Amino acid sequence: MRVRELMTEKVLTIGPEAPIKDVAKILVENRISGLPVCDISGRVLGVVSEGDILYKEHDAREGSMGGPLSWIVDGTPRYTGYVKAAALTAGKAMTAPAITIPPYESVSEAARIMCERRVNRLPVVKDERLVGIVTRADLVRAFTRGDEEIEREIREDVIERTMWIDVGKIEVVVQRGHASLTGCLQTRSDVELLGRLVGRVPGVVAVESGVAWDVDDTTRRGRRSLEQPFA
Repeated sequence: MRVRELMTEKVLTIGPEAPIKDVAKILVENRISGLPVCDISGRVLGVVSEGDILYKEHDAREGSMGGPLSWIVDGTPRYTGYVKAAALTAGKAMTAPAITIPPYESVSEAARIMCERRVNRLPVVKDERLVGIVTRADLVRAFTRGDEEIEREIREDVIERTMWIDVGKIEVVVQRGHASLTGCLQTRSDVELLGRLVGRVPGVVAVESGVAWDVDDTTRRGRRSLEQPFA
């Protein structure tokens, strides 16, 4: 599954000069936690979120041992807090550069980025222009898909399109998110890769692979047999 299949295309955005009060009002009225900040051409400059606005609610100096100039010792994050606390516009309060993702990227990659970078949303960008947004809630909804839809994606996207395997070589059964694979492939590496890719399909909770292989290409002997020309 690709990001373009999950993303919301009609995205609320705001310009960098918008007052921070207007940003807060949009977030509250639309029940969202963040907004892409874009220039007039649609290029994403950053993202302003509830977390950025919260800097206005407390003294950024609290917890600092050295006063207003302690950022020299404490590092950039402390200084960033002062800037956000003093921000009057979206452009000053936003987190930049924005962490974005292209529409053709996989949902599993979007999930990885969100987890590793600790963000709740990713602006979707094509040719440097905003074309949509994908959120953690979108990924969770994808995880609730039915077994038949998951089976279809495994066959069409993983087996046929990604691995270029004749779908008839592999039997796929999904029950309550548990994917069972049987069949035979040429190499052990292909079998292991298939299991990993199936495990990344949204909605799959576990993979049980009974797929056999003709050649164990993880061994020296196996690799040599693959290098031998056909008679």
